[in-house]
This record gives sequence, C-alpha cells and structure tokens, in this order.
Amino acid sequence: MAALAHSIRRSAIGLGLFAVITGGTIAMTQALTKDRIQTQAARAEAKALFEIIPESAHDNNLLRDTVQLPASDRLSTEGPLTVWVARRDDRPIGLIMPITAPDGYSGDIHLLVGVDLQGTVIGVRVTSHKETPGLGDRIERRKSDWITSFDGRSLEQPSASGWDVKKNGGEFDQFTGATITPRAVVNAVEKALVYFEQHRPAIRELLNAPPVPGQKAITPDALAGHSSSPEHS
Repeated sequence: MAALAHSIRRSAIGLGLFAVITGGTIAMTQALTKDRIQTQAARAEAKALFEIIPESAHDNNLLRDTVQLPASDRLSTEGPLTVWVARRDDRPIGLIMPITAPDGYSGDIHLLVGVDLQGTVIGVRVTSHKETPGLGDRIERRKSDWITSFDGRSLEQPSASGWDVKKNGGEFDQFTGATITPRAVVNAVEKALVYFEQHRPAIRELLNAPPVPGQKAITPDALAGHSSSPEHS
C-alpha cells in the first residue's frame, strides 16, 4: 500500500509539474505571438499610410503627427477618432482616418481613408479583414487595383445614388461571386466622407488650416442629402 501511495504521489506531482510547465509555455507563446501580431499590424498600417500619402508628398512625420476628432457611431469607432495628418511647409494637406466597415461578408473590414482638405479622397487601403480568399480579398491592393477606384472621389463625384456597387445602380464594380464585400467598403468610404463634411470647419480649425475662400459650414440639411438610403445613414 505504501508503495502504491508513493507511486500515486509521484504521478500527481509529475502531472502537476507538466501542467504548470505547459500552461507557462502556452502563456509565454501567446504573449510573444500577441506582440508579434501587433508589430506586424503596425507595420502594415504604416505601409498603408505611405501608400495613401507618399513620403514625397509631405515633409512632416506622418506616423507621429496625429489629432483626435469627435467619436462617431457612423464610422463604427469607439471613442475619439485618432487621425494622421500630412503637412507640407507646416500646412496641412490631408488626413487619414481609420474606418471600420462592420457589414463585410465575414465580419469587420478595417481600412484607412485619406482625404484632402476639400473632401476629396486621396486614397483608400484595407488593413485587415476576414473576407473569402479568391473572392472578397480583392479589396486588397496586392490582389487587385479595385481599391484605387476611390481615388479622386467625393460626395459630389459620384452623386449620392452612385455610392453603391453597379449591381445596385451605383458606380463601383462588384466582384464576380462577391457583392457584399465591395458594397461594405463603398458604404464605409462614403460614411467617412459624410463625417468629414460634417466636421470640416472644426477639422480645419483643429489643423490650423486657413479657411478656403467661400467655404460654408455644412448644415444638417445638407448632410441629409448624402444619406438618402437607410443603409448609408
């Protein structure tokens, strides 16, 4: 009996040590992996920032020049919106907003939307998503040039009805076998532009930009004209 009890104790101690070592290894691996994932995400985000506004177009430290804008449910963000500001000769020339499209086929689509101070899109890039490989992942710049179709667009170009995929009467291409993904991105970019118009006077003041001659503050009535469908409101 004594030998059996001793054997059981040894087995229990061995199992306990194994559990402790295994748990510690898993925890350490998770911590290291988390840091690595965050680092890779930061690098991807930085790369996307400079794809939208190349280093040759500004002379400030784009990665560190940030300001906070008012929170907005429209953009599916939590808390104030931290945006990157591009400047040349100390004058702001544009900003990049982190936006989330919550209605992707497989969940949230995270993207960056660059806008100049007149409300024209400088560029858009997707930073992360879980869309179907070979179908929805064509929103990535390395998979296709579809994302560049936003360059030069504004709330007036196209009109409100044009901010949708062609299948729904809009001006943006959908993908063969995948309509939900591009439509989600189109909606998110439009909402970003509406947000910018809504806060344009405050944004220009925050960035210390001189006013554009003849510029008027955007009124709620004017905003309503850019959100004609429930999906875009």
